[in-house]
Amino acid sequence: MNRTEQYERLAHILKQKNDVLSDLEALTWVEVLWEDFETTLARAGEPYPGEAKSFQYVIQQIDAYGPQLHLFQTKNEKFKHLMSKRDIH
Repeated sequence: MNRTEQYERLAHILKQKNDVLSDLEALTWVEVLWEDFETTLARAGEPYPGEAKSFQYVIQQIDAYGPQLHLFQTKNEKFKHLMSKRDIH
């Protein structure tokens, strides 16, 4: 399975946990979580453990936070596009 297929599979899993997210939002979240994991390891000087470990990390994040990702709020420009205009109150 190539990385695009892995992203799509993970986005599908995320959508099952959080049906508030659009397909594009779910895919974007998967990409951001994956990239963040790889970037964090690289900054720490850790060796890259491979795509299987990245996939597993994203699964863990989806299991832990997937149902609430649509509530995520930040001032960080990197993540602002992930916040929808939904009224969460």
